[in-house]
Amino acid sequence: MTESMYSQHGSSPVNPEWPPPPAHPPVQPAPHKKRRGPVALLAAVAIVAAAIGGGTAYGIQELTGNDTVTSSSTSTNVVPSSQKGTVSGVAKAVSPSIVEISADSNAGSSTGSGVIITGDGEIVTNNHVVAGASQIKVTTNDGKSYTAKVVGTDSKKDLALIKLENASGLKTATLGDSAGVGVGDQVVAIGSPEGLTGTVTSGIISALDRDVTVSTDESQGQEQGQGQQGGEWPFEFGGREFNGDTGSDTTTYKALQTDASLNPGNSGGALIDMNGNIIGINSAMYSAAGASSSAAAGSVGLGFAIPINTVKADLAKLRAGSTE
Repeated sequence: MTESMYSQHGSSPVNPEWPPPPAHPPVQPAPHKKRRGPVALLAAVAIVAAAIGGGTAYGIQELTGNDTVTSSSTSTNVVPSSQKGTVSGVAKAVSPSIVEISADSNAGSSTGSGVIITGDGEIVTNNHVVAGASQIKVTTNDGKSYTAKVVGTDSKKDLALIKLENASGLKTATLGDSAGVGVGDQVVAIGSPEGLTGTVTSGIISALDRDVTVSTDESQGQEQGQGQQGGEWPFEFGGREFNGDTGSDTTTYKALQTDASLNPGNSGGALIDMNGNIIGINSAMYSAAGASSSAAAGSVGLGFAIPINTVKADLAKLRAGSTE
């Protein structure tokens, strides 16, 4: 082996076919980090918000201290996460937004329920609760009493909007999206059956799009007669009349059916999903005892509610003073 086959600085053989290593290894450029501009950042935030769902809206309310819950086209998480999906959590969150309504008219007195939708006292209820009323008294969940006036009515949908006098800072309900309701979904009902303010019951959605027919006659707008016989609100379903004669002037609407216990006085109150959103306004119940024995009447798990999307679509007309 000749001397040329050895390096000048050692005895290791050097293969002349192997190129010597470079004096300095090549430097590779660092991977380019794409800068996220405002559009990309907003898109990422939107994706995260969509994944979180209604919890975002609830968090914003908590951070800002704003206790006014507004209408929502999607399901908003009104109930704190620690109590989400529980009847007690729904009751605690929504009960302050449900009121008892007492209405006097020439035909007698009636008792029903209502849902607060604005902090200054706009309340949604059934038309038959306040139909023909000469005086309306409203009691809130904390026991305060107000007088109220009818703003607008829609007897064809059995809806009415009333307004409290000299009210402010009231806890408002969140109007949800009844289009997203499914059979078997758990629900909570809050109202004043038989004058028992703030009564909470629970159940499921039993069916959708039930054709329920109710009277539009003011003289039959007595939800719970004081000392009267037959205080249940009459309605028709499946070609049959329940809880009394509906009369000749009737209207039919699509209703949510629930097995949550509803009794005389629940009309106008709230049907609520497990996130605390109002999905319906309770409007009719079947009483096995019928109109002949109101004292023995009670819920048998056949209740009906006006879908909240119907209510939201009607609000502008009610606020404009409709008297249909």
